[in-house]
Amino acid sequence: MTEQQKLTLGRVWRLGAESLRQAGVEEADADAELLLLYVLGMSKTALLRDWHDPWPEDKSAQWQEALERKKQGEPVQYIVGEQYFYGRAFAVNEAVLIPRPETELLAEAVLQEVDRLWNGSAGGLRTLKGGTEMWSNASPDSPVVLDVGTGSGTLAVTLAAERPSWQLFALDLSEAALLVAKHNADVHEVSSRITFVQGDLLGPFVGEGSNYPAIDVLVSNPPYIPSSDIDGLQREVRDHEPHLALDGGDDGLNPYRIMAQQLGELATLPRIVAFEVGAGQAEDVAELLRSVTNWGEIRFVKDYAGIDRHVIAVR
Repeated sequence: MTEQQKLTLGRVWRLGAESLRQAGVEEADADAELLLLYVLGMSKTALLRDWHDPWPEDKSAQWQEALERKKQGEPVQYIVGEQYFYGRAFAVNEAVLIPRPETELLAEAVLQEVDRLWNGSAGGLRTLKGGTEMWSNASPDSPVVLDVGTGSGTLAVTLAAERPSWQLFALDLSEAALLVAKHNADVHEVSSRITFVQGDLLGPFVGEGSNYPAIDVLVSNPPYIPSSDIDGLQREVRDHEPHLALDGGDDGLNPYRIMAQQLGELATLPRIVAFEVGAGQAEDVAELLRSVTNWGEIRFVKDYAGIDRHVIAVR
């Protein structure tokens, strides 16, 4: 019996994790486990159950390829082709940003805020240009929601899946990203309630020629990394994730400045604007929103590290 035949699933995981660790991979144990589950096509529960089973030789080439890709700095999510968000698996590739856990808090905040504002109301109060107020024709439980910079579609798909009566628009400048988002919408069976739009920030919704409906809720996780900080990012992010989804200009605030200006050009203002922001940017983004109108409330939502990560403006 050869040494290779004596290998168990558990021993292969340990050897793989050590190999990644020696290559400087920070989360070697967790990444090795994810790669092993991917190569074997099994769940973590099944892996633990079969921990002492023999290693299947026919998986060796795929396993070594996955380890080498990880050693070169490729994010494990791109290698396995998916990342979980709000309890659902989303396909990802290098055309889209990898969903982060803190963005789940943005989805949660939007769900809670819409439920609070729309519960029992006859429609959404909007402000027209010039300050005139009117009620929208939106039904109490059917707001129109626009996700700007949808990427893999995590926010739009999650909101559509969690609230089947909502009408969603998912916008991105990248055609390749929209293809990923459409795939995820199909997988989670919400594509019939999401309209995908290619464009730059709010551009397609601004102007007299726009054929899109008024927006009740604007949610966005735009690029917010200052340009000068890109080179200093972790190599997995810097070398593999799309810079279009990372670079927010000189101070990281360019997308917010543009969207604040575009909000002022809309025929009616949303009732809710919810942005994810970079560390230290929350108050600056809030000030940009205050320049548009007098919001009834602007609050911050902290992420798991205690950083003000989301700005929620409500009318």
